Amino acid sequence: MSSPLVQPKPTQATAVAGGNMANIGKSITLKGDLSGNEDLVIEGHVEGRVDLPSNQLTIGANGSCSAEVHAKNVVVIGKVNGNVTATERIEIQATGLVNGDVSAPKLIVQEGAVVNGSIEMGSKAKASQAAAGLGAASGASSASSSSFGGEKKALP
Repeated sequence: MSSPLVQPKPTQATAVAGGNMANIGKSITLKGDLSGNEDLVIEGHVEGRVDLPSNQLTIGANGSCSAEVHAKNVVVIGKVNGNVTATERIEIQATGLVNGDVSAPKLIVQEGAVVNGSIEMGSKAKASQAAAGLGAASGASSASSSSFGGEKKALP
């Protein structure tokens, strides 16, 4: 009798092929500026600023982040309080919650995900990121609250 293939849970962060991935565990709280040159998974709590300009940041299912977040790619499975900026894409999974502005050329929002803030995409997002040195908040004062339903959405 053959055993079924074991698949990772959708809320579990997995390393990119060939890449190193650091992990901040559930029991760890970090306050201050965090930067680096490898992919990072946050399962604990981070307060301050996270800057990974060439790498992926994943806020895991148990993770929370009260910080300004800047990375090449950002995956939110847990909670983020603060603005999120990515140079390539942001993915907010079904359990993800973002209380802050989101800015990236590509955005993926799954059913059940919540974004409380403004969304900036496409060439305008790239221009804002370049003007702000990898994307400090664009200064937009408009805020919206969105809870996405329906199928998984990918916006250009």
